[in-house]
Amino acid sequence: MDAHLTAEQEEIRRALRELLVKRCGPEELRAAERTPAGYDAALWEALAQQLGLPGLALPEEYGGVGCSVTELALACEEPGRSLAPSPLLSTAVLAAPLILALGSAAQRSALLPPLASGALTAALAVPGAGLATALGLVGDNRGDWAGGGRAGGVQARRADGGWRLYGQAAQVLDGHSAGLLVVAAHTGGFARSRTLLFLVRAGADGLVRARQTSLDATRPQARIELRDVGAELLGEERTDVPAALADVGDTAAAVLAVEAVGAADRALERTVEYVRRREQFGRAIGSFQAVKHRLADVYVGVRAARSAAYYAAWAAGTGGERVGGLALAQALESLRTAASEGIQLHGGIGFTWEHDAHLYFKRASGDELLFGPVHRLRAHAADTARLFDGGEVTV
Repeated sequence: MDAHLTAEQEEIRRALRELLVKRCGPEELRAAERTPAGYDAALWEALAQQLGLPGLALPEEYGGVGCSVTELALACEEPGRSLAPSPLLSTAVLAAPLILALGSAAQRSALLPPLASGALTAALAVPGAGLATALGLVGDNRGDWAGGGRAGGVQARRADGGWRLYGQAAQVLDGHSAGLLVVAAHTGGFARSRTLLFLVRAGADGLVRARQTSLDATRPQARIELRDVGAELLGEERTDVPAALADVGDTAAAVLAVEAVGAADRALERTVEYVRRREQFGRAIGSFQAVKHRLADVYVGVRAARSAAYYAAWAAGTGGERVGGLALAQALESLRTAASEGIQLHGGIGFTWEHDAHLYFKRASGDELLFGPVHRLRAHAADTARLFDGGEVTV
């Protein structure tokens, strides 16, 4: 692995930072959270039309830029720094790769170009609160999380030459605003039990969507109810859907890890800036040895997390080993530590709603609820690598 960024990667990050510094400051961020969609549509258009961000990792034949997942992951460090709310994660990281991997030629040709241009947004809907399970981040995703059995989850049945869906999915990222839903549903009963993916357009009869209050408002979520909704099967009836979801899960974890590193780095920067200004007993609190030691520990954690996240991004882009979940665990832990120390060292002001320090803590906690928690990410990585066997370390 070459740890140096290419000129193209540096240019993508530079352009993103310039745009987000101008368009996604603290006031713009809070205003975007209060919109019905939960993000600034004008900023999303700029990210899509000017920088081609949603199509960065899609092939050129479908209107994409033709870069690898590595470029997309590295680019996401900048939105992480500003906590910019956008449908990028749900559209370009979760939904589009599934359509590219499993969709028919007609589906790819019809859906990927508008997804790459940002004209169409998409969301991955899985039953209950099992996104981390469905993506294979915290355990085997070949279980009955999609609603195995005769009740629960989302059920799919054949009807009139098509498919009908019935059930509910919670914690669907951008599910209330997405123009297209990729829904994981259970079908086949007990004899041929399996999970398949279906396409549901916004406005379909029987589809009910409601935005939910979430801990991290920069990650808007929705509850999806499917009341005998007509759906289109994604690709063919195949048995490798869990494997495809796990592939996307590893890539998403690498992207999220780089994004979390960006947020942790910015949280540390803000704290360092504050302790240099804040005075106590006639001197800046940043000059106290105890404060220096605490921030030095945070700095080391952020640097270590960045190394792990960059390696995971490189591995995801080159087809290397799956280390996304492990990198995500380290990045989320680093972000939580940086945000916690930031709140503590900001004193009483850090706990208030008006200050931005708590936003980074909410991002760390919210991502753990969606994609973790950290100890389960690490436990699954250890199990996958067969690190422990019968309670003993395998050498």
